[in-house]
Amino acid sequence: MSTIREILTSKGNEVWTTTPTTTVFDALRALADRNVGALVVVDDTRVVGIFSERDYARKVELQNRNSHELRVRDIMTFNPVFVHPNQSIEECMEIMNKKHIRHLPVLEAQSLIGMITIRDAIKAVITEKEHTIKQLENYITGSQ
Repeated sequence: MSTIREILTSKGNEVWTTTPTTTVFDALRALADRNVGALVVVDDTRVVGIFSERDYARKVELQNRNSHELRVRDIMTFNPVFVHPNQSIEECMEIMNKKHIRHLPVLEAQSLIGMITIRDAIKAVITEKEHTIKQLENYITGSQ
């Protein structure tokens, strides 16, 4: 099965970040501008949290709080679960399923090198299954 490193090689290592002191409104604008569902929260170079649309919906909108006054640190998910680039996609999906999360920062030697989403993981599994099916079809029919 594919590793997270292989997915990052295919999709790229671009990962969007924000800081704990950014206003929630500005972080929401960054989500919209980049068409993503979550930002990794970094303090200097250290990953300290995740800010997601879900955080906003549950901790701001539903509680009738002001996104212009709140800071990301006020509502972010602290101590995010992360993965290493050599972990398998199965491990990644198992973590996401057990923890009910959709985004996993990828760290290598304490450095943020990417982000894996549930969509990335599903796409990798489907691609691998399609490849396996094609190989089996070729084997059965004797094609190359």
